[in-house]
Parts: sequence; structure tokens; C-alpha cells
Amino acid sequence: MEPIQVQADEIKLKEEIEIKEEPIDFSQNISFIKLEREHSAEKSYQCSDCNKAFSHNSVLIKHHRTHIGKKLYRCTKCEKTFSKNSDLTRHKRVHSGEKPYRCTQCDKAYSQNCSLIIQQRTHTGEKPYRCTKCERNFSNNTELTVHQRVHYGEKPYRCTQCDKAYSQNWSLKIHQRTHTGEKPYRCTQCEKTFSQNTDLTKH
Repeated sequence: MEPIQVQADEIKLKEEIEIKEEPIDFSQNISFIKLEREHSAEKSYQCSDCNKAFSHNSVLIKHHRTHIGKKLYRCTKCEKTFSKNSDLTRHKRVHSGEKPYRCTQCDKAYSQNCSLIIQQRTHTGEKPYRCTKCERNFSNNTELTVHQRVHYGEKPYRCTQCDKAYSQNWSLKIHQRTHTGEKPYRCTQCEKTFSQNTDLTKH
């Protein structure tokens, strides 16, 4: 009878080992689900520094902070400094005129891949950046940021000659012409000049 008892003890011990072998870790399971959701979400927020894309604007803002720090790579042409050698390489194309990224739909070419991606949206009609205030869509994050200033009343561009401020840089440039007297838009029929293209069109 002793061999039967030993065999029964072995079966019981094996069952205990199998039960303890793979415990359920709910915290890891939740983390996996969260990670899976992050991968499945559309990554429409793109970093202008390294072209990485994120599914949430808040994550993009946090990511931008990784670029803020020591800038060890210096441009020999204009003395600008960069934190990454790859950023310096892209910047050098401004001086060399190199534009390796070409649109397959038209003849336009760009020095940076992110610029090409934004331009291609003019052909596809893609506008992945949505305003949470009015539901308007934009093809790039810069356009969305500028648009949102309308809702928040933000006017970061201030005239140094007077107290007027504007939400967009081009609006400031047009205003500054009232001080400088610059009128770059000329009528081909009568040679009259205007400070704004819209004024020329009306004329």
C-alpha cells in the first residue's frame, strides 16, 4: 500500500505546482490593455523636431521637453546650436538648398520630410488636427495652434511702434507697414502700390 500513497502524494504536489506556476497578474494585464490601446490609437500629433507622432497632444507637449537641454551641435554657417546631430543635418539643408523630399503628385520638393507630409495633405485633403472648441480641422498642428488663439484671445505678436497686438505673425507684418510705409503690391495697369494683397485685388 505504500507505493500507492507515494503516487497520490506526487499527484497532489504536481497539481499544487501547476496552480502556482502561472498566477494571474491583473496589473500587468491592465498595462497591456492600455499599451494596446495606445498602439491602436491614431497618432496625428507630430513632433516638429524629430517627426515622432503621438495620439494625444498632451503626450506631444511632454515629448517636446526632451528636446530642451544641452545643444552640442553648432552650425558653422549661422552659429545656431542643436541638441541632436540629426537636427543639425536637417538645418544645414537651409544653407545648401538641398531638398531631398519630393512630392509624387506635383513637382514641389522640401528639405524636411515633415514639410512634405504636410504638403501632401493638400492633395489628399487630410486634416487630422481638430479644434476642440469649434470642430474645425487643420492639416498641421501649427495651423491649429494659430486658430486656437481666436478662441483664447491670445495675441503674442506685438508691434514695437505702438500698443497693437495680433494672434498671427503675418497680421503684425501687415500692420507694421503702416509705420514703415512699405507697399510691396503693385498694380500692373496703373503702377499704384498697396500694403496688402487684398487691397490690390479690390483695386
